[in-house]
Amino acid sequence: MRILAYHVQPYEEKAFKNWAKRNNVEVVIEKGLLTNESVELAKGFDGVTTQQVIPVKDEEIFKKLKEYGVSQISSRTAGVDMFELDLAREYGVAITNVPRYSPNAIAELAVTHAMQLLRNVGHIRSAHKKGDFTWNKDLISREIRNCKVGIVGTGKIGLTAAALFKGLGANVIGYDAFRDEEGAKDILEYRDTVEELLNEADIVSLHLPLTEDTHHIINKERIAHMKDNSILVNTGRGGLVNVEDVIEALESGKLFGAGLDVLECETMYVNQKIDPCKIEGTVVEKLMQMDNVVLTGHFAFFTETAVDNLVSTSCDNIKNTIETGSIQNCMNCMAL
Repeated sequence: MRILAYHVQPYEEKAFKNWAKRNNVEVVIEKGLLTNESVELAKGFDGVTTQQVIPVKDEEIFKKLKEYGVSQISSRTAGVDMFELDLAREYGVAITNVPRYSPNAIAELAVTHAMQLLRNVGHIRSAHKKGDFTWNKDLISREIRNCKVGIVGTGKIGLTAAALFKGLGANVIGYDAFRDEEGAKDILEYRDTVEELLNEADIVSLHLPLTEDTHHIINKERIAHMKDNSILVNTGRGGLVNVEDVIEALESGKLFGAGLDVLECETMYVNQKIDPCKIEGTVVEKLMQMDNVVLTGHFAFFTETAVDNLVSTSCDNIKNTIETGSIQNCMNCMAL
């Protein structure tokens, strides 16, 4: 069995080598992304894994994979919105994902963002840079135990975040189209609609996959339902939020702050060293200049535990598929 791993980062190499040794499987590391040109490298392999920062939506890629006998792309991600699933299905290429990888990694950063905003850390740092170390009345903060936190999306990550917020003393409510009543027991109380949750929550934390139904689930209309001076946190997918609408709400004072690990336009900068000129005039530059914004470049997943889980599970997906003939953890739910 031979696996080709695309876009392998230095922090992933140890995990790949350990998995290959444990499973006695050859894993060839490729630094580049899966593209029209690099798909040629997949010839002679049984499966490929990748972590894409650019879309895989060109028909030629799927056509070549089918020609080479590669029937699966194992993504080292939870989301698969970067793949053209209809084309994959047409050419018999299954897209598998890693739906569970250290939910604590994402949940902990969501709480971290909320707490930094709640305690005015950005404003305090800005004042310090100006030599102002006074206990300014505008910098007085709320305590989390006096806040109601709304979790939108109560899967594994969302419920983990809910438990962490609850452990800090917050009152936690949740919304999900598919409720996990048993898992949420003693952690949160469900609300029937997103709007109902937004009406009540002081802090709103998003933990949803990106689909047609969830795209821009937070927009101008939904923000109008949010409490004045509330906080928005998104460690899910960038497309869940219309960032221009969020910026408008931050500037007007409707929103107290926003913690954003992901943005819809993040492919311009995520996991890259770029010329600062590249983001001039963009929403990224605007957000970076705002004291009431915590912006991290898709770092929520980035822990040692999560990286090992992503690599191991993605390789397991390929190995299990080849050995059993069935797709594991498939979001494209397509038979081989």
